[in-house]
Amino acid sequence: MNLAKTLVIGNSGSGKSWLAERLAVLQGGTWIDLDLFNWESGGYDLARKREDVIAMARAAADAERWVIEGIYGWIVSEILPAATALVWLGIDESECVANVQRRGMRRGASAQSFESLLEWAKTYRSRSGSSSYSAHAAIFHTFTRDKVRLTTTDQVTAFARDAARPHRVEHGR
Repeated sequence: MNLAKTLVIGNSGSGKSWLAERLAVLQGGTWIDLDLFNWESGGYDLARKREDVIAMARAAADAERWVIEGIYGWIVSEILPAATALVWLGIDESECVANVQRRGMRRGASAQSFESLLEWAKTYRSRSGSSSYSAHAAIFHTFTRDKVRLTTTDQVTAFARDAARPHRVEHGR
């Protein structure tokens, strides 16, 4: 896979940040968490203006090497043409919720926003909108370059391990 410009999508708690950070280090690129673009600094209570988020994402995607990760299908769709690879983490919701609980609150989240995040992670396959399972599936199925869908934590770990090898193992599509 050509991982020079990789998008990692999936549910909250699926391991996007964990994988993206490792891939960015391996590729010598920048790791970008779309939460930092979508939310004003200081927490998860105030979203930035849509046009500002898109401008930030497009500017990041202009770089030579990057790994951009996030749940926001509407942002990903704006930079998808620049990507050389797409990794979709379709991890079961119960595992995602457990991962969010394990990592705890971060980036100034309040107890209320943390509870909302847990509820959000539970509804990945049932909710609608650009951050849903069905929206991510549509992004994945229309992407024509290198792509892989990983559905277990073991697969995510193996993918990261294989990416670190000099001759990467190809994963199924």
